[in-house]
Amino acid sequence: MDKIKIVGGNRLNGTIPISGAKNAALPLMIASLLSAETLTLENVPRLRDVALLQRILSNHGVNYTLVGKRPGEDHLTGQTIHFNAGEITDLVAPYELVSQMRASFWVIGPLLARFGEAKVSLPGGCAIGTRPVDFFISGLRQLGARIEIEAGYVLAKAPEGGLVGGRVTFPKVSVGATHTIMMAATLARGETIIENAAREPEVTDLANCLKAMGARIEGAGTDTIRVTGVERLHAATHRVLPDRIETGTYAMAVAMTGGDVTLEGTSATLLQAALDVLRQTGVDVSETATGIRIRSSGGDLKAVDVTTEPFPGFPTDLQAQFMALMTRSTGVSHIRETIFENRFMHVAELARLGARIALDGDLATVEGVAQLTGAPVMATDLRASVSLVIAGLVASGETHVSRVYHLDRGFERLEEKLSRCGADIERISGEGMR
Repeated sequence: MDKIKIVGGNRLNGTIPISGAKNAALPLMIASLLSAETLTLENVPRLRDVALLQRILSNHGVNYTLVGKRPGEDHLTGQTIHFNAGEITDLVAPYELVSQMRASFWVIGPLLARFGEAKVSLPGGCAIGTRPVDFFISGLRQLGARIEIEAGYVLAKAPEGGLVGGRVTFPKVSVGATHTIMMAATLARGETIIENAAREPEVTDLANCLKAMGARIEGAGTDTIRVTGVERLHAATHRVLPDRIETGTYAMAVAMTGGDVTLEGTSATLLQAALDVLRQTGVDVSETATGIRIRSSGGDLKAVDVTTEPFPGFPTDLQAQFMALMTRSTGVSHIRETIFENRFMHVAELARLGARIALDGDLATVEGVAQLTGAPVMATDLRASVSLVIAGLVASGETHVSRVYHLDRGFERLEEKLSRCGADIERISGEGMR
């Protein structure tokens, strides 16, 4: 298995291009199931999750074609992929594929809406929480679907004539359920009202893509979305929005190490709450014509308290990275995780680097230390793994991060982007470690 080796102590200076958002690309790819015509997605990141979803969609019969790079184009820029679901051959999403990526469960919405039935495996457990599919199932039932659960699979059938618009009220905000019900509603008869909908930029991005395909959607980005069903969707081209979590991660890496880095191709509007918190620590954050500039002296960081919340609040996907940052603050900070249970698994690994963190239920209390020390650490999930990289960038000596396949799920060429800005970081292949 690959590892990442980091020698801490270097400041970061330069430019980091921000990739397309993984959390937007996945539902956009799934949306291709809604039309028999080609959906072209630009700025798609090169990630393990994207490659896995390509396999899953291929299993249903979706054809995809990667567009080659233009001469002189930076290999860190996103890729363009054509998806065509003109000839769907299988309405089953098997356990061996769905179990590898929970987002693949979302195919149930488009398959049910367009073909009237679907058989999708329950996704199973998750390292950072249960994330049940109850909201998905109850929402689809509100659109007239008949749903049974049998031998670990969700069997869904639409009424004769297709899904029917209805009112769907989520008891708790769910990004995945909002994606799924919004996609299903685009082909349902009549109007669907989605209440307590997720407001994340990725939901708005999906809505914009669906509208380019001919869907009628209002209210995306608010807690009430209205979808008026249409008979069919058509071909479209859509550019995936920048990854706000990658943006925030690199911003915190610069804040941690000191330096001056421009995060290119992104927008402050995507993560204003996180940037506001970063400013409170004493880091200079400014918008530029091409992105966001982060400047840090690398000196004392002020301790700041945060609570994770649905958008537009502080994102749960930046909690681990912010905790790493707070290990070097002056004073004591408190971080409350309200979105996912079990999302403090990185605490034990940060402690191996010398962090002082106490846990009490959903609250982590972080006491800043003068110095972290390199050590072997192990990634437990995607966001936890990158928090260890951030900590390793300032730890004295060498830090070795194992299980980096977690990183490859959501960060495109992370070590290359950081090394371009002066970080002493490299990937060691499994063969090289023998």
